[in-house]
Amino acid sequence: METLVKRNSSLPTLNTFFDDFFTKDVFDWSDKNFATIGSNLPSVNLKESEDKLEVDLAAPGMKKEDFKVEIDNNMLMISSEKEESKEESRKKDNYLRKEFSYQSFYRSFYLPEYIDENKVEASYKDGILHVAIAKKENGKKKIHKTIAIK
Repeated sequence: METLVKRNSSLPTLNTFFDDFFTKDVFDWSDKNFATIGSNLPSVNLKESEDKLEVDLAAPGMKKEDFKVEIDNNMLMISSEKEESKEESRKKDNYLRKEFSYQSFYRSFYLPEYIDENKVEASYKDGILHVAIAKKENGKKKIHKTIAIK
């Protein structure tokens, strides 16, 4: 949301140009969620340890039945569709109120070759969908090494 600013001059000065440019929300990525920009894409944390990959997806207010988690061709796909409707009526007051809502999202992530697609666990607790994917025993991540040039 922009702040209204009254200018005394009809011609912008260099200072007002820079003030306007640097006070915009373009550079402020702190404390933003997708709901404030009109999207319903949930936030995700990705973590890799020595023996597994972990995905935490923030989706409060949902149930575990609302999610679909799939792996196909080294692609992790997490999606959800949820539809709700409510209706109220009072004949005495000739009153009818009907509301409905629809939520959906789809997130996908390329997975490295060294994951074990047969060892995947998913759980939902306290608004967080947690997916853990084990790594193959013989496919542990190789150490990155810089070689000195002589």
